[in-house]
Amino acid sequence: MAPAIESRKIAPGDVDAEQAERALHRIRSYLTQTAHQDEDVTILGETGSDDPLVLPRPTVEMFAAILAALASGQGVQLLPVNAEVSTQTAAEILNVSRPFLIGLLEQGEIPYRLVGRHRRILFNDVIEYKRKDDRRRKDAADALTELDEELGLL
Repeated sequence: MAPAIESRKIAPGDVDAEQAERALHRIRSYLTQTAHQDEDVTILGETGSDDPLVLPRPTVEMFAAILAALASGQGVQLLPVNAEVSTQTAAEILNVSRPFLIGLLEQGEIPYRLVGRHRRILFNDVIEYKRKDDRRRKDAADALTELDEELGLL
């Protein structure tokens, strides 16, 4: 299993949106000019260092997506694929209280494992529960709307 980690977050407003926009513009310009290249991106330091920073292109593309979110005033959260999260982090992702989340775990709604006395939950399982719950809510709202229309209440 993956080691338990805490998520890395940048809250809305933690980064200057104009600065993020300027950086995003430069990165997008570079990526557009080299659109057909699958090679790594080499960044030369502005401090005069002879040792350039070499980044895999997919990393730079992901960084551009992060900057786009920050430039529009959104927060960003990154977690590795198959990461395990604590109950507190899972509750924050689902926007529920930790005791409510623990109830979901104990009812078998979301799989988890124990590490000593601590519950660990795969991030993918949290997201899957969120998708299913969002779908149930949408279906219930659609059913209520349909019933309202049938009864002539809308």
